[in-house]
Amino acid sequence: MPAASYASLDDALDSLSGAGSGLTNGNFNHAPMVAEALCALGRPEAVMPWLEHYRPRMLPRGAAGPAIRAGNWRSELGRGERFAAWGEFFAEELGAAPWREMLGRWTARLAPGVSAAATHGAIRAGHAVRALNVAETPARRRELADALASWAASYRELPAADGSDGSASLAPREALAAVAIVPPERRRPGNITARLAGLADFPEFAPSIGLIAVEGDLDRLLAELTELFARVYLANVTNVPTAIAFIHGVTGLAALGHIAAHVEEPTARALLRYGWQAGCGLYSCYGSGAGAAGEIAPVAEDR
Repeated sequence: MPAASYASLDDALDSLSGAGSGLTNGNFNHAPMVAEALCALGRPEAVMPWLEHYRPRMLPRGAAGPAIRAGNWRSELGRGERFAAWGEFFAEELGAAPWREMLGRWTARLAPGVSAAATHGAIRAGHAVRALNVAETPARRRELADALASWAASYRELPAADGSDGSASLAPREALAAVAIVPPERRRPGNITARLAGLADFPEFAPSIGLIAVEGDLDRLLAELTELFARVYLANVTNVPTAIAFIHGVTGLAALGHIAAHVEEPTARALLRYGWQAGCGLYSCYGSGAGAAGEIAPVAEDR
């Protein structure tokens, strides 16, 4: 596998500075995430051609409108039309503190909304953090601001039962068996975000967040959760929509891992707790009840 090379990332991010967080089809703009991923995979030469192919789908950033202030930020959460204003707000926050300090403060506040926009806000933030850890540049700082803006503008919490503090003793794989599955006839039509929103009308899901403990070694917990939801993917994918849904249970946790390495321990544990909840939400909304795959036969092909 080629070594990571970020030679083209800043130019790519500069070219994306006028783009919004959404696409013409209503889905999330993946462009900055793909650009960073290609660089991490050692394919910097593929970034700009890919962006040019993808660019017609992107929407403009739009006007920021009235500024978001430190005293009113909570009322602005979940307002998609305020993405540009959130971007300016977080850019100011980054101008006043080192990026890791600002990251820790705001991911602690945004953690309950990990599942928002099918986890894409958190995923975008994870990509931004990985790039910043390689080198701190103005373009990458701006991308972190916009990544957090996309998380805040799409913010939405999943139902959590009162008293679910993550102190249960079940291992994640055992806990998965206790996650309630939405019956097919009660599942909302539409995209992942619409399906997850339907959990508000399914009270059986709310205890899911408290089924696992988030104590112990953080790296081990992250690895265990990521492996579990990879196995959920393998056991439950039946078509393209389920493949798209369940892959976010894996990529969302991987992105949280990039963030967790740069924030204080209580924030990292909160992020993984809500990452577990998000994966459970996908399983509840799309799962067949098959749980997680057991033994997996190796494939015949190499990478």
